[in-house]
Amino acid sequence: MKSVLLNAFPRSQTRGRKVKHLRAAGRIPAVVYGGQSKPENLELVSKEMEDLIHHSASENILVDLAVDKSKRLALVQEVQHHPLSGKVLHVDFHEVSETEKVTVMVPVESIGEAAGVKTGGGVLEHVLFKIKVRALPKDLPEQIIVDVTSLELGKSLHLGEIKAPAGVEILGDKKVTVISVALPKTEAEEAAEAAVPAAGDVEMLKEKKEDGTEGAAPAKPGDKAAPAKAGDKAAAGKPGEKAAAKPGDKAPAAAAAGDKKAAAPAEKKK
Repeated sequence: MKSVLLNAFPRSQTRGRKVKHLRAAGRIPAVVYGGQSKPENLELVSKEMEDLIHHSASENILVDLAVDKSKRLALVQEVQHHPLSGKVLHVDFHEVSETEKVTVMVPVESIGEAAGVKTGGGVLEHVLFKIKVRALPKDLPEQIIVDVTSLELGKSLHLGEIKAPAGVEILGDKKVTVISVALPKTEAEEAAEAAVPAAGDVEMLKEKKEDGTEGAAPAKPGDKAAPAKAGDKAAAGKPGEKAAAKPGDKAPAAAAAGDKKAAAPAEKKK
């Protein structure tokens, strides 16, 4: 990957409205970090950065940042775009050394028409859109190109089968599928997949009583009753029956609403 000259300027505005004013003036806030120097806040000319991205195959760009008559070799680490307009909002650069290998994610692009698509009616599926590579900055590819012309129906191209450019090492499990040719799914298959509940979903089942209200399912023969726990309230008795008082139970605070007279305290025997 050949480095591209990009002008940058020291930036003092780092927060709030000042950054908005910076963007309104046609500048993009940026930061460069890594290497032997401390992180530095920068600003870029919007048109220069957007033109650079537009003419690149990907956002993996190697630049020579020209800041105050000095240059810093750096990779574009991250570009933040506006969700609606797509304009560049912020750029992160990672300073690198010409003599040290770096690891980046590189896009995978396919060329040609797969045989399984052309003659077998299959569908080309990209399983991985980016793969991890390691190389010197000058050897980094902007993207990995793979020819899928010979890919038959039901066949896959695995990570270990991709030929890396000179000086580039492809990282990861060699058995991982990158691109495959599969039969298109029928409407019945799509409906069946949609009907299967996701793993981990729990459906709560309730039984309806005869009167139509929902309640807990009745106990089955042989089921053991759950042991009573300390602090549990006494079970409600039948209509008209009074609950038996237990030692230590407190008397009710007040008589029920509608009673004409409160219960009188018991008289002491002489």
